[in-house]
Amino acid sequence: MKTPEIPINEAERLKALSEYRILGTKPEQNYDDITKIASLTCDTPIALLSLVDTNRQWFKSKVGVDVEETVRDWSFCAHAIHSPEPLIVEDALQDERFVDNPLVQGEPQIRLYAGFPLQNDQNHRIGTLCVIDRKPHGLTDVQCKIMESLARQAVSFLELRKRSIKLIESFCSLTEAGGIISTCSYCRKAKDTNGHWMHLDKYLSSRTNLNFSHGICDTCIEEHFPDVLQAWRAEDQANTKGIASNRSNYSCG
Repeated sequence: MKTPEIPINEAERLKALSEYRILGTKPEQNYDDITKIASLTCDTPIALLSLVDTNRQWFKSKVGVDVEETVRDWSFCAHAIHSPEPLIVEDALQDERFVDNPLVQGEPQIRLYAGFPLQNDQNHRIGTLCVIDRKPHGLTDVQCKIMESLARQAVSFLELRKRSIKLIESFCSLTEAGGIISTCSYCRKAKDTNGHWMHLDKYLSSRTNLNFSHGICDTCIEEHFPDVLQAWRAEDQANTKGIASNRSNYSCG
């Protein structure tokens, strides 16, 4: 059995994996749907969403197996993360890398393995979406294209998870004072840790991923821009009179 090599960017790859905070989490419908579709598409009894950690491969989602992880040295997926291209082994008994692998000689008796890397925008391959069969065969071009699409979808879910976590952390660390924001009771400006006062939107923008658009509410228009409000009302009255006059002329005609 050939032990999978360690990628040259292993430290960065593991850091990228850790940022998703996904290892050890409970099953989720989004990922389970992906492995079910993969299994049905490729007509295989086993499909896995496998994440390659330091010394193990852990299955975020699985179809057809009960185990949650295996050692990394046995992992086909640990071989697959070395390339952005899928790793397809049509018959593991005919491949010198895997012929004496415990997962080939024992359960789940892998013959077909087709692993499609989970690669993020920084070209870190953190694992694979793979399908496995106990009998040797290949995949069609259509099946490969669908699997590639499903792998991209899985990465999209992971990226959404990471952004959500960062947003929550941003809110939880707005200040060092237990998440309390000190604001002016009159103008509603916020005070930062240096004692400087700034508008609340600027304060939040500098500490979170939030962005803001601006307008003027009805109350502020009435209080601070009475001339504008009066002009609007005059225009509305003129338009109303114009409509009434047109209706009168139409009736007379």
